[in-house]
Amino acid sequence: MAVIEQDLAQEVVTQPLLLFSEGASTQLLKMMREKNLNKDEYALRVFVAGGGCSGLQYGMTFDDEVREGDTEFVAHDLRVLVDHVSAVYLAGSTVDYVDSLMGGGFKIENPNSAGGCGCGKSFRAKEEGGASAAESSAGGCGSCGGH
Repeated sequence: MAVIEQDLAQEVVTQPLLLFSEGASTQLLKMMREKNLNKDEYALRVFVAGGGCSGLQYGMTFDDEVREGDTEFVAHDLRVLVDHVSAVYLAGSTVDYVDSLMGGGFKIENPNSAGGCGCGKSFRAKEEGGASAAESSAGGCGSCGGH
């Protein structure tokens, strides 16, 4: 039994902080090539910052510096960095790239969100309380027009 528990603990440790679809990773690597960024020198930094109509907003940028406390992992050949504060809000999230007739964009499914704006760029963390996810999605911001 102890061996099984040890194997399970190791599996949890090696699980990436965020899951990226192959489409999201492919699109991000394409963007890096278009900006002439070497994928061995740069990584995608995913973060959470205050702001947006729901209190917190997602951000992504290319970064060539690994900072103290960063979690670093590879998703489909894409290096990803997440700072320790953002990791609390992003753990277990899935990043996908959706391409439609209205245009393409990144979509983050976040199990730590208590709801957010219809645009998907802003969210409220579960521990912040307040309105339910259904109630908060009825609100709006300038980006989504209040849908």
